[in-house]
Amino acid sequence: MKISANAKKAITLGLLCSVSYLAVYVARNVLGAVTPKMVEGGVFTEEHIGQISSIYFMCYAFGQLINGAIGDKIKARYMISLGLLLAGISNMLFAILADNQFLASLTYGATGFFLAMIYGPMTKVVAENTEPLHATRCSLGYTFASFVGSPGAGLLAAFLSWKSTFVASSVALIAMAVTVFGCFLIFEKKGYVKYGQYKVEKKQGGSIKVLFKHRIVKFALISIITGVVRTSVVFWLTTYISQALSFPSDVAAGIYTAATLVISFTAFASIFIYERVMKHNMDATILLMFSMATVFFILVYLIKTPVVNIALMVLAIMSSNGAASMLWSRYCPSLRDTGMVSGATGFLDFLSYMAAAAANLIFANAVADIGWNNLILVWIALMVAGVIVALPYRSFYARWKQAKERT
Repeated sequence: MKISANAKKAITLGLLCSVSYLAVYVARNVLGAVTPKMVEGGVFTEEHIGQISSIYFMCYAFGQLINGAIGDKIKARYMISLGLLLAGISNMLFAILADNQFLASLTYGATGFFLAMIYGPMTKVVAENTEPLHATRCSLGYTFASFVGSPGAGLLAAFLSWKSTFVASSVALIAMAVTVFGCFLIFEKKGYVKYGQYKVEKKQGGSIKVLFKHRIVKFALISIITGVVRTSVVFWLTTYISQALSFPSDVAAGIYTAATLVISFTAFASIFIYERVMKHNMDATILLMFSMATVFFILVYLIKTPVVNIALMVLAIMSSNGAASMLWSRYCPSLRDTGMVSGATGFLDFLSYMAAAAANLIFANAVADIGWNNLILVWIALMVAGVIVALPYRSFYARWKQAKERT
């Protein structure tokens, strides 16, 4: 079967973005993967790690908000490569300055801000330079890469010391910065990548009204709910396996790697369900995913057999991440015609990580205060909230209106 020129362009661009995003997510997940080692070694306490990770999430969140808006105006080549380079440097400084609590927090927060220079501009350049179907496939690729980042970090943590794990992830970021700059330069010269093709039309009532028409409020709530699971719950997964299920830290790291590797296939599973089972109905897919996540978290609460418990936890996280995949792989690229893909994506990511930052502070204290079982109840409540948000209110309203008109 002959591959079209547009498909080849999408594959090339999507592959570069996916590999870049893999490096981002390996670096992002390193702290969570090495937490047991750092706690056992007396480097940090769990509360301190919770504080550092919350600072990171807040810096990443505000970085998404700021850099997302900037990404609608500056070439992706500069935004992405500079973000990777500066993140690599600050991530390495964290490992060097870990003995100083203030400087460690500062440098890790800087890593979060610099990493936030990547996703919005990446989504925008893909959405504006590929066909809608190809844009979905490309975003699926780097969504998959983001999930693979967790087991990648776990694999590094299993074989390296915590400090060497940070150094290795930093080297990967810096190498990708150089690669991305050179590749985008070539893409621009070949015409694979062009900028400024889509702009907001003033007659549409301004950017805010345009986004309201695209149901930004509903997807903002989905971003908040799934953000807690896809970032904060996964962050504490190694600690949960170690403490709640009584596995040694090295074994917990290995289980974490295997679990997150399985979780990484969520993006493909969710797109398969969306296209083949739900017949391209995004709202129905999101509702199904939240419903499944609710059921699986309830089973996690009820069944304490370690192997079964871990399997159910993985399925719960995958289900919630399936709703997130619809948000990032389908909804965000669909905003191409608004000319605000980077800004809107950055705003939604901002909400996601602010929620994760708040959750991390709560979870770090909640484990000691209320225990893991009660914390699982909180996760169940979040998934129930997701079900409520995902309900097809537009369809309900349309049917009610039709019935009222008939009477």
